[in-house]
Amino acid sequence: MPSTEEQRAEAALAAAEGWPGVRDGETIRTTDVPGMTLAVRRRAGGVDGLEPALLVHGLGGSSRNWSALMEQLTADVECEAIDLPGFGASPPPPTRDYSVYGHARAVIRLLDAGGRAPVHLFGNSLGGAVVTRVAALRPDLVRTLTLIAPAMPERLPRLTSIPTGLVGLPGATRLLRWATRDQPPGRRAREVLRLVYGNPERITPLEFAMAEAEMERRQGLPYFWESLGRSTRGLLNAYTLGGQHSLWRQAERVLAPTLLVYGARDRLVGVASARRASRAFGFSRLVVLPEAGHVAMMEFPAEVAGAFREFLTEAAVAAGDRGEADGRP
Repeated sequence: MPSTEEQRAEAALAAAEGWPGVRDGETIRTTDVPGMTLAVRRRAGGVDGLEPALLVHGLGGSSRNWSALMEQLTADVECEAIDLPGFGASPPPPTRDYSVYGHARAVIRLLDAGGRAPVHLFGNSLGGAVVTRVAALRPDLVRTLTLIAPAMPERLPRLTSIPTGLVGLPGATRLLRWATRDQPPGRRAREVLRLVYGNPERITPLEFAMAEAEMERRQGLPYFWESLGRSTRGLLNAYTLGGQHSLWRQAERVLAPTLLVYGARDRLVGVASARRASRAFGFSRLVVLPEAGHVAMMEFPAEVAGAFREFLTEAAVAAGDRGEADGRP
């Protein structure tokens, strides 16, 4: 009789098989790490010997959110993108821990198991909060940090972000499940894309088709609403933590050079928090894209890739200057 671990691995493989939105040049694999099984999307670098990068998606997203950017970065880094537990092709964690710490634990275990660290670590939205925790807790795993519209606590949340936050309230997912029971996946996919894009006219037919296919498959999973609701609640809970556990306090502990990318048309994360972030992260470069929304890496992948390349050059020069100041050759 197969063990629980074997059953979980088989379920993960079945989930990953034929997962929608896998582009040419990409592969998806599942990997067992202590206590969980994770799906990882990979795009090989264009040349050998590139430094590794790991990309972490936002709330309700998946590794597919990084496909366009990974394609732009094939000459710069070797890209892998994780499906956080309960999202994409990753099964839910056995502990049902969807807190920011729980997701950070998944990223840390993947990096420890893979032996690729330190990596260039990317995060969008919820993923930005997650990788901030990772960089603060395990600086040995992170070469650089790139945060795209990171979900950090704001003094005055945007009104357009409030409905998303309400998903984390007790009983909200049951109500949403009932209210959307007859809603076609295409309609929900379009609503999500229109929320996160700065200019919905930039949503290509291919992107919409892939988003619709992924939404249809995910809504059929028995843990779809649980992973969404509990991850939202976990993020809101992280916003209430104070002292050393505060996300802003942990940002101040990050040692890695940090690239901050914000969209001026973001309906979920205000540009005002960009200024606070640029002060909180020690060595940081701030880029604001005037036409971008919440997912700049999907909407403007070439511009984000260009900003990352410039950032790497600046970080290398700064590292050399620090080495000279310390008397290192």
